[in-house]
Amino acid sequence: MGIDPGLAIVGYGVIEYDGFRMKLIDYGAIYTPAKMRVPERLDILFDSMGKLMERFKPDAVAFEELFFTNNITTGINVAQARGVCMMAAFRKNQNLFEYTPLQVKQAVTGYGRAEKAQVQQMVKTILGLSAIPKPDDAADAVAVAICHAQTVNYRGLNKY
Repeated sequence: MGIDPGLAIVGYGVIEYDGFRMKLIDYGAIYTPAKMRVPERLDILFDSMGKLMERFKPDAVAFEELFFTNNITTGINVAQARGVCMMAAFRKNQNLFEYTPLQVKQAVTGYGRAEKAQVQQMVKTILGLSAIPKPDDAADAVAVAICHAQTVNYRGLNKY
């Protein structure tokens, strides 16, 4: 399972990988209302992440690491959301992994500085999809899952 964390939207993508072929199982997003207080939004994320973990029972959960440059307040809120999602996932599955945006782009496109559209197109191609997963956060999460699967395969590890 790949996770693209955020406070307003958390994307998730679930793939199955046998070491040779990848298959998309599901993808989507968790949304929190912008007018709601941050603690309430974090509570929604915690509960929703726990439900996703129970539903899919993933072998591993890969999170995209945060990257922000300008707005520190937004960055703090996203970091809080990421932490809550990680804790919810950890309580159900302790096989957590983290990848930088550069690592995800490198694994999916072969180029660490690829544009978002290139990454999304490769997600579609790798998984043989008729369309790019929407919203963008879900497509990003699927890319994180692909990155983890390829990294694990490259390292010669079993399913983790």
